[in-house]
Amino acid sequence: MVTVPHSPAPARPTITRKDVARLAGVSTAVVSYVVNDGPKRVSPATAAKVREAISALGYRPNAAARALKLGSSEMLGMVVPDTTNPFFATLARAVEEAAAARGYALLLANSGGSAANERRQIRNLASRRVDGVFLSSVLFDPDLTELEHSEIPTVLLNHSTEVPGFNSVGVELQEGSRRAVEHLAGHHGHRNIALVMGMNAGNDLDGREVGWQQGLADAGLPEGPILRCDFDRQGGYRAGQRLLAAADRPTAAFVSSDLQAVGLLRAVHEAGLRVPEDLAVFSFDGSAEAEYSWPPLSTVAQPVKGMAEAAVAALVDFDGVSPTRNRTFPVDLVLRASCGCAPVPVSAG
Repeated sequence: MVTVPHSPAPARPTITRKDVARLAGVSTAVVSYVVNDGPKRVSPATAAKVREAISALGYRPNAAARALKLGSSEMLGMVVPDTTNPFFATLARAVEEAAAARGYALLLANSGGSAANERRQIRNLASRRVDGVFLSSVLFDPDLTELEHSEIPTVLLNHSTEVPGFNSVGVELQEGSRRAVEHLAGHHGHRNIALVMGMNAGNDLDGREVGWQQGLADAGLPEGPILRCDFDRQGGYRAGQRLLAAADRPTAAFVSSDLQAVGLLRAVHEAGLRVPEDLAVFSFDGSAEAEYSWPPLSTVAQPVKGMAEAAVAALVDFDGVSPTRNRTFPVDLVLRASCGCAPVPVSAG
């Protein structure tokens, strides 16, 4: 018996710009103008014919060839500490939408909260010749050598201090935290307010910790205990266990992120205690997770959409000559049940 080898299916022919032009009855230049939205104007009727031909043929422009011709990849890169953190996921989504509105795609990279991984991801993006980079660093003073050498425009995002030679966008960390502590002390009368603070790489003091200190000083209160932990649920959970085991247990806690606060809430529930009656909680970020925690978290909300749009504008519109600047956004206090400003919802069970 002779076995006839199976012949692979013929490869689908590549659809070119010439094919689109032939079907639409226009020149290849006109197809290019429609695909690239310029530089020359095409009448609406002709543009519609070209788009119909593109759709009928399934034409996909060659991105690499287009980038070579334009001198631009039309691609921006973004490095964040943790893509599983709801705040950074929301921030990345907002940046992606703002970049798309300006004609750019976004390549997202995760540093995993490691300064070494952050440098590696920056090198990867630089080697791909992206048009610009958004860096949400794990460091207050990030290593920007790779970006400086590659001369890729960079915006430090979620960064609240000025860095010479770089545009940056952040929020009022210190003022927002001060206001949260002021609310716990002034509105609810707490006298022993702890701080659950995430650990950043580097030696600089986080603005949220400075704001906590200032809020206590303004209220004439001594500093409560400080529990340092990772910026995640598990870190908050472990910090909560240590906090609740203290002999002089605080009556309130300011937590440096919503994600940590969710972990802290679990520790409180497991201990058979209640929020806010036994421990009031106020966190920082304003993520959706805060709204749907149990009970809903009072939080210092960051204006993510405005930050993203400002960062994209700072990157895309920067001419390389104008002075760089730090744009710092104000924050809002969102008051919910965890601090005592709203009744704890009744479980449907």
